Amino acid sequence: MTGGDATGVEPSGTEDRTMVLERVIHAPVAVVWGAWMNPDTLPKWWGPDGFSCRTARIDLRAGGDWVFDMIAPDGTVYPNHHRFGAILPEARIEYALLWGENGPKHADVVATFVQEGAATRVKLTMVFVTAKEFEEAKGFGAVELGLQTLGKLARVVGSD
Repeated sequence: MTGGDATGVEPSGTEDRTMVLERVIHAPVAVVWGAWMNPDTLPKWWGPDGFSCRTARIDLRAGGDWVFDMIAPDGTVYPNHHRFGAILPEARIEYALLWGENGPKHADVVATFVQEGAATRVKLTMVFVTAKEFEEAKGFGAVELGLQTLGKLARVVGSD
């Protein structure tokens, strides 16, 4: 995330286009991280309830990318491309969310993982390119859909 700090807090002046999603997952950071940073498991849980992923290529490292389609229950295909920036093992993942392979950037995302006792707090901070895109995302239910995605992650690690 350009201009962010190590805490995952959005840079000043982006409040009108920042979405934050959080979930406490009842599993250790190492387990949650492992489900996220494994090219075999990530596509199995990514996306809202009822959605599936079809991966074209996946390289989960700094400078790597994940090119995939999210497929809705009705068969609608949503092309996606995550281009990874900094990755701090078991702590932080930064990526740009693009509309399809090498498409225009939709948002910068920071995922943080914090151990809380035997659980992990996962926080997604998404800074959209424009306030209009942020409002459109909220309008189609991005908050609820994002929380469903984190719920699927929790189920994959066996916490819910």
